[in-house]
Amino acid sequence: MSTPVVLHSRSLFRTEVDAGPHHWVLDEPVDAGGGGEGPTPYDMLAAALGGCTSMTLHFAKDCSDCSAQSGWIHRFKVEIALHGPLDDEQRQRLLAIAARCPVAKTLQNEIRIDEVLV
Repeated sequence: MSTPVVLHSRSLFRTEVDAGPHHWVLDEPVDAGGGGEGPTPYDMLAAALGGCTSMTLHFAKDCSDCSAQSGWIHRFKVEIALHGPLDDEQRQRLLAIAARCPVAKTLQNEIRIDEVLV
C-alpha cells in the first residue's frame, strides 16, 4: 500500500507536499509567476519516471527471471478540500477546473516514452 501524499497550497503556485516522513515544495519558476522555491509538477513527474527507471534497472540485477507484475498503480484518488465561504456551485466549478490539471491530462492520455542509450 502506498503512503498518502498530502498537498497544501500556500500561495498562487507554491505547494507544500507531505508523503509519510518526507516534505518538499513544488513551485513554478519566477518568470512564470511562481517563487522558484521548488521543482515544477512536470519536473517531479520526470523525476518520478527517472527514479522508477533507475530502481527498475537495479531490481533487474537481482530478479532477472521474475514474472510478477503486481504493484503497478493504475488509479489515483485525488481528494480535494476547499476552504472558505464557497457555495455548492462554486465548489463544483472548482472541482471541474481541478480536472483540467495539465499533469492529470498528461497521465490520462497516451504517453510515449523513448528509452535510448547515451
